[in-house]
Amino acid sequence: MNCVERLVTLFGSQAEVARRFRLDRAVVNHWVKSGYVPARWAMEVEHITAGQVAAVDILNEATSRKPLRLKSRPDGENFLANALVRSDYSMDKFAPSQRISSFHPPQRTLMGPGPTEIHPRVLTTMSQPAIGYLDPVFVEMMEELKSLLRYTYQTHNALTFPISGPGSVGMEYCFVNMVAPGDKVIVCRNGVFGGRMIENVERCGGTPIIVEDKWGEPVDPQKLEDALVKNPGVRVVAFVHAETSTGVLSDAKTLVQVAHKHGALTIVDTVTSLAGSPVLVDEWGIDAAYSASQKCLSCTPGLSPVTFSEEVVKYVQARKDKIHSWFMDMNLLLGYWGETTRTYHHTAPTNSLFALHEALLLIREEGLENCWARVHRHHTALKAGLEAMGLKFLVQPAYQTPQMNAVYCPEGVNEAEVRKTLLSEFGLEIGAGLGPLAGKIWRFGLMGYSCRPDNVMLCLSALGSVLEDMGHDVHVGDAEAAAHAAYASMHTTAAQAKLRQTAKTGTAS
Repeated sequence: MNCVERLVTLFGSQAEVARRFRLDRAVVNHWVKSGYVPARWAMEVEHITAGQVAAVDILNEATSRKPLRLKSRPDGENFLANALVRSDYSMDKFAPSQRISSFHPPQRTLMGPGPTEIHPRVLTTMSQPAIGYLDPVFVEMMEELKSLLRYTYQTHNALTFPISGPGSVGMEYCFVNMVAPGDKVIVCRNGVFGGRMIENVERCGGTPIIVEDKWGEPVDPQKLEDALVKNPGVRVVAFVHAETSTGVLSDAKTLVQVAHKHGALTIVDTVTSLAGSPVLVDEWGIDAAYSASQKCLSCTPGLSPVTFSEEVVKYVQARKDKIHSWFMDMNLLLGYWGETTRTYHHTAPTNSLFALHEALLLIREEGLENCWARVHRHHTALKAGLEAMGLKFLVQPAYQTPQMNAVYCPEGVNEAEVRKTLLSEFGLEIGAGLGPLAGKIWRFGLMGYSCRPDNVMLCLSALGSVLEDMGHDVHVGDAEAAAHAAYASMHTTAAQAKLRQTAKTGTAS
């Protein structure tokens, strides 16, 4: 029985298969006649069938039924060979010694600090045909993508777009444009990524002034105030909103207010917070922010959404010195991402941008506030389960980032062995500690498409099993029961609130 026949058997009819996949019935009928499902549907088939029809089965069958034919002549015949190289020259001496087949990654449950699992709709969109980056259709998509990013950032900033590169490139883009040689820059460091900001300031020729806070604690606004008073003329204040290395959330609104009080611009790292916790660029007055596509946006890695206020754009345009990076010069990219013109700058990663467009569309369809609420709901359940195992959080409850949960490893447990076992036996990935927290904590991510109740329950069950096997005092089932109780309590509270609202509306009318 081939894969398409398995689908029809599983769902009962071709019509039901078409309904589940949101396809015209004629498409499914064509699959049946051709005897295979096209390879680009592999991941979605696995998702919709809950793994009963594996993606690798779809890929292997599609490849065997419709192999790619790239050779125009049989092996050993090359009418250009003698014209291009010596007759005694062998290219095989550079060939790999081992046989290499097509790569099919295993299915993983990603609950670490990133990347996250990717929604099937995003994967499908990413596999669409490539088009030119100056194609009118692509240009139209770019405008839609910018408007979706503005919604996600909650801003009207005209210069809001995705940079071709990971979050680290977004970070460097902000600093290289906003920091000139000799500028005084305050960097608030309470984890790994504040440290990277300092490195960027130094490479731009700026003078870093460091406001230090303990790892696992938020940035202290009073320390920032004191540093600004002590160091007049600071050009930029930079800080991480949600520190990925610890899971701590700082008060971005207050920190920006303090910076503006002293005439400084702000750079805010929202790599882990964007679409997972409230990020209100216009309301908070953030001057520049950057993020990453593979966190709560739940897209493929390799894009860094950024947004800049009009004040920042004017400042960069007025700089007399040359920006110390050609690729990241804002003045050059203004023409590339402008509203009316498209000046060639670099070859855009078109299919990755297709994917980001779809990922942002999913956020818009769900509603940004509902995304935040979903993350908080599953964080509450995961937290209840982890604490039922006796695990303690690194960050105090008031400052915990719901999408990045850092907990201390139990004493006497080999944390690396736990992670290795979870990956090998359960296909579950969680994160390790960084810097001084290496070997001391685990980091559990609840971001984007990975933020689902089935992932929460799998994580608790798998972790409990591994810890019990290692001799840790854990009663398997207690964590799951605690998580279920948390979910039930939240459902009850929500239902009661809805009844009160209905009654209030009825009384008012």
